[in-house]
Amino acid sequence: MSAAGERLQGTARRAALALPGVSHGYPFTPGLDVYKVAGEVFLIVTEDPDEQIITVKCEPEHARAHVSGYPSISPGRYLDKRHWISLGTGPGITERLVTDAVEDSYDLVAQRLPRRDRPSAR
Repeated sequence: MSAAGERLQGTARRAALALPGVSHGYPFTPGLDVYKVAGEVFLIVTEDPDEQIITVKCEPEHARAHVSGYPSISPGRYLDKRHWISLGTGPGITERLVTDAVEDSYDLVAQRLPRRDRPSAR
């Protein structure tokens, strides 16, 4: 595992756990740490030491901009490539970018929940 990969993933985990109503676990496979709000996925942290990435939900136009603007951001691995992006370590991938991506993903998922299931405002 690289130090940069550990920072990327640690930043994403901290950002997710700071949000209201978040749960996490390994519902798919032991190597995918999945973060949910009201049962809906908004962050996946890949625990493969050879592929230290995070995957977040993203508006399609923002996803395209991120993919074209950063060599370390690609269409979402394992998910709908229009609505998900994967971030790896590389030029321009800052803690602020990672935190914003996680928070934006959470907001996208939370706003689509039925009102009764939405967590209290953050």
